[in-house]
Amino acid sequence: MSASLTGTWKANLQKSKVIGPGPKEMRMNIAHAEPNLDVEMFITTQNGERHQVPFRASTSGEEAVNSVLGQTWRSRLRWIGQELLIESWVEHEDRELRFRDFWSLSPDGQTLTMQHRDDDLAGQITILERQPEQQP
Repeated sequence: MSASLTGTWKANLQKSKVIGPGPKEMRMNIAHAEPNLDVEMFITTQNGERHQVPFRASTSGEEAVNSVLGQTWRSRLRWIGQELLIESWVEHEDRELRFRDFWSLSPDGQTLTMQHRDDDLAGQITILERQPEQQP
């Protein structure tokens, strides 16, 4: 199991490899206390639309169901060594899309890499950088 993923993260889109039309900006707030993972994603599209996407699941392997941009996603999370594998399935336009998103934290804890392998977004890699904590 890896170190805690808790924190505020911002995608470095210049270092990322996004398949399809990429966002203008992406931020994530993560609260991670084993086995619970709560993610709040904030995505700004190229035309300025803003979306807030909550995602909650457990690394215990139980299936989680989340609504992502109006679609029902089923997901299972589990640790494979130091990587967190998030497997998800969603029905979209009469077919089931499958995602295998591997999350890994850099040794210094400042970079979160989300890499799709062997799925419908294979080759997509999102690099997120830890943001300084906001002082109250």
